[in-house]
Amino acid sequence: MDATLGAIVEPNRRAILQLVVNEEMAAGEIASHFSVTRPAISQHLTILREAGLLAERREGTRRLYRLRLEGLAELRAFLAELWPDALQRFKAAAEAPSEVPLSAPNDPTAAPDRGVVR
Repeated sequence: MDATLGAIVEPNRRAILQLVVNEEMAAGEIASHFSVTRPAISQHLTILREAGLLAERREGTRRLYRLRLEGLAELRAFLAELWPDALQRFKAAAEAPSEVPLSAPNDPTAAPDRGVVR
């Protein structure tokens, strides 16, 4: 997990992972999305691959990369352990009836509040 955390701490590496989450991309195509040099992107790709976050496939002289979701499994399990029911709580909160009135307190179209003693 330390290698995973070390790899994703750098913003360009996270951006690379987002690029290859749904499709395989060539190194040059990945590099075209960044303002850093191609050798810098190559170093980022190496770090991500060595951390197990990227799969690399060679096609002739091209290197193609795609995200390895398996590489995030340990980190995901760790986070799930810290925050076990986060999605269920979020869903429950979103589906719960709102306790906040839909009209603003100073809304002249709002019904008068007859239960307040002034």
